[in-house]
Amino acid sequence: MGRVSTSHQPLRGVSAPADSGARVLQPPRMGRWALDVAFVWKAVLTLGLVLLYYCFSIGITFYNKWLTKSFHFPLFMTMLHLAVIFLFSALSRALVQCSSHRARVVLSWADYLRRVAPTALATALDVGLSNWSFLYVTVSLYTMTKSSAVLFILIFSLIFKLEELRAALVLVVLLIAGGLFMFTYKSTQFNVEGFALVLGASFIGGIRWTLTQMLLQKAELGLQNPIDTMFHLQPLMFLGLFPLFAVFEGLHLSTSEKIFRFQDTGLLLRVLGSLFLGGILAFGLGFSEFLLVSRTSSLTLSIAGIFKEVCTLLLAAHLLGDQISLLNWLGFALCLSGISLHVALKALHSRGDGGPKALKGLGSSPDLELLLRSSQREEGDNEEEEYFVAQGQQ
Repeated sequence: MGRVSTSHQPLRGVSAPADSGARVLQPPRMGRWALDVAFVWKAVLTLGLVLLYYCFSIGITFYNKWLTKSFHFPLFMTMLHLAVIFLFSALSRALVQCSSHRARVVLSWADYLRRVAPTALATALDVGLSNWSFLYVTVSLYTMTKSSAVLFILIFSLIFKLEELRAALVLVVLLIAGGLFMFTYKSTQFNVEGFALVLGASFIGGIRWTLTQMLLQKAELGLQNPIDTMFHLQPLMFLGLFPLFAVFEGLHLSTSEKIFRFQDTGLLLRVLGSLFLGGILAFGLGFSEFLLVSRTSSLTLSIAGIFKEVCTLLLAAHLLGDQISLLNWLGFALCLSGISLHVALKALHSRGDGGPKALKGLGSSPDLELLLRSSQREEGDNEEEEYFVAQGQQ
């Protein structure tokens, strides 16, 4: 009665003595050091993957522009690139199958022709027209006009009910369309034919990535892995582009001394080597995008794609002498603000309700396909399914 407890209870604000039994938990120094190292390593890895993606994406744009100055057969160049991509994707599938001892997916002819063919044809036309435009337009006009592909992606997404009409989407469309108008208005290096080719490629690109999203949503096909997708798309893309090549380039190429009527073997080997190198860059672009998404996130690739457009225009003005006025730069900034707004809305929507995430969009722009939504799947597979390799997009 009236006994006072003799247990030791440390007062607030007063450190407990060592023998009181009350221990203050603090993270060990080694734990903090490990967290710091892990953060630095992740930052360095992300930066390295972004730079690798930039090298392939920006590199193939300038490389194709340089190559078309001396080799005026962009459709044949694209077809050879498709063959190289198919070869490397087949080798990659074989290596993965040997290491994992798991058979890769092979579609039946019925599924292949009915479900994959429309996507392959749209992809072939998008890539072919894009490369064709390099004969007429500057890199800066090409980059800016291809960025407008998001307009057509949104339009077809609304048509196929993959998107809901919202005021924010209308603002995105107005920003991008206004920016494109300002960039092309009174441009000193504007070419109507080339602009029509790029704009046509962007329009077809809207169909392409809408069909791509619908294709990815068919889980039973098993084409979520980009290597498998490239493997199945390239043959149909090659066949889809061949009639266009035969009409516009077939006769001229058959009489060209650079390929079929060559007289200098060394020149032939140099031309074929240059074309083969372009195919390697195209495959490397798709693979670097996949690495970036799988190791980081699709949002990282979206943001990196926006800054890539800025780098491309700066390099085009500095290295190639593209003339870009203040009005053009303002139009470009307006267009990028629309794309950035769309990416931000996608990120907020994905985090807010656990809905579908944004697909890349390789676009380019080859990287605008990131702006599409992928289907809802298990969390462990989300990153792979959000990404669809830009099929040899250059």
